[in-house]
Amino acid sequence: MENRKLFRSKIQLLFTLYFNGYLKDIRLFKAFLDVPLKEFIPKEIQDQVRIYNDAPVLFYFDKERPDTLRTISAPHMISIMLQELILNDNDDLLILGAKSGYIAALAHKLAPNGRIVIIEANPKIANVTLENLRKANLLDKVEVIVRNPLLGFSERYPWQKILVTGAIKEDRISTLLQQLDPNEGVLFAPIGEEMIQTYTQIIRYEEERFYGKKHLQVRFTPLMTQVELDELKLDTDFEELDESINQSRTDQFNDVSYTKNISVNYESNILDEVRLEPYSKSQSYDIKPENIFYAFLQHKDQTIDSANNKENLEYLENIINSLEQIKTYNSLVKKEIEKRKTDSPILDKKIKIIDKYQLEVDIVQTKIKKEMNKFQKHA
Repeated sequence: MENRKLFRSKIQLLFTLYFNGYLKDIRLFKAFLDVPLKEFIPKEIQDQVRIYNDAPVLFYFDKERPDTLRTISAPHMISIMLQELILNDNDDLLILGAKSGYIAALAHKLAPNGRIVIIEANPKIANVTLENLRKANLLDKVEVIVRNPLLGFSERYPWQKILVTGAIKEDRISTLLQQLDPNEGVLFAPIGEEMIQTYTQIIRYEEERFYGKKHLQVRFTPLMTQVELDELKLDTDFEELDESINQSRTDQFNDVSYTKNISVNYESNILDEVRLEPYSKSQSYDIKPENIFYAFLQHKDQTIDSANNKENLEYLENIINSLEQIKTYNSLVKKEIEKRKTDSPILDKKIKIIDKYQLEVDIVQTKIKKEMNKFQKHA
């Protein structure tokens, strides 16, 4: 169980992501609750980073090689990534770029019956990721392979979903697209040049039909590849890696063998018209006050001794206090908007949105207070 201060920061972050329209899937809300971010950051730098801010978090830095600095993506960006992949329970997911294993741990909550493979070019980062997954008891669910991510992993074709976590040029994605499942496989990647990329969603229909939708502009560091590592002259030998990391020695030093360019149709609005699984079958994944409340109860039962009434009350009080702070902040924002209000439809809309979320927070808070009364009677 995370300490009180850290857990409160997490709750406030989740509601902020929800209110701002980034977090839309209750499964991901639960995943953020269940997976402690701190466990995916090395102990020696945990006190130097701000956890549960909506910003990238440093997890790897080699002072001798500043170019190897690596971060875990900001929570709002992770929300976009995992939701636009449209993960099903049984999906197999290929992640290119380890991100310390945190994204893979969250993805496992959305695709618990699928296989997840991380491709990472830097063996030191692969070892850090492997250790994190071991601590999280996910070694039987998530595999780490050291090789050039641009090669993908065609040996286990097809992949229902592919997530690229670093900037990639458009002429490099054809190899990955060919590894997508022809039956509505989805790739999500920041595609573009070095400074600015566009996070792009591409779906594959049948064998040769690919449809794309360009989402937001982002700024990612380039996806680390074997060629770049060679230039860094790593002093860690591949034989020194943990034996649990699978290695494909035949391609560790090979660059991508280019395949024919694949034409992606960005003109079609098919991705707007077709709601893919899991959302097309059920609306139960939408975030609502009712299932937020049950998410908290489920998390409580998983993380503390539910027979201990004192711990139960402390957990619920922590949530109540967090929700009070959220309501206070929203009220201040509303007052500031009202001061500037003229007859602006935009400002009116903002006020309505704040009122809507204040009501939803009230609903969650009321349900939690009723739950607290149960434990107080037996205290």
